[in-house]
Amino acid sequence: MALHPSKIKEHIALAAQGDRKSQKAIFEYLYGNMMVVCLRYTRNEDEAKDILQEGFLKVFSGLKNFTLKGSFEGWVRRIMANTAIDYYRKRKRDKLIFASDEYLYDNAQIAEDNQDEKDFLVDPKLIIKELQNLSPQYRMVFNLYVMEGYSHKEIAEKLSISEGTSKSNLSKAKANLKQRLQKHIR
Repeated sequence: MALHPSKIKEHIALAAQGDRKSQKAIFEYLYGNMMVVCLRYTRNEDEAKDILQEGFLKVFSGLKNFTLKGSFEGWVRRIMANTAIDYYRKRKRDKLIFASDEYLYDNAQIAEDNQDEKDFLVDPKLIIKELQNLSPQYRMVFNLYVMEGYSHKEIAEKLSISEGTSKSNLSKAKANLKQRLQKHIR
């Protein structure tokens, strides 16, 4: 059963009542976009699938609370991002240890290349791969700030860190990601 975009509200209402066909249609409709969200937060596809599955369980159990105001996909995206945060909090071997050296952010001097900027295309799969290679704390802050649009204050509250630590981790994540991607461009 494929989900036609014009039928989304109907399927949401049915899925909220436990209709498995509508739940499956919603899952299939959003799978690709939400898998990309989950991949950005993880080190590999297996972890992304775990988060995706757990996230969709939360989506379907919370559908009764969705008011049809705003973007359904945006609502689901937020659930996936929050599920990724919860996933890493629960994993003892992947504890998020955020750099508490806030002064590094204030005093950071990231050397800029003096190259002429050139237009170039980077394969999105490569970007995802390099995001996955960032440390969990840098990846989490980068995704929440850049991809999800959270403020440093919101990130600090969600992750129980200071705003300065959030800013520091974002700065370091950007520098690391830039360095990793430049290796593929040269």
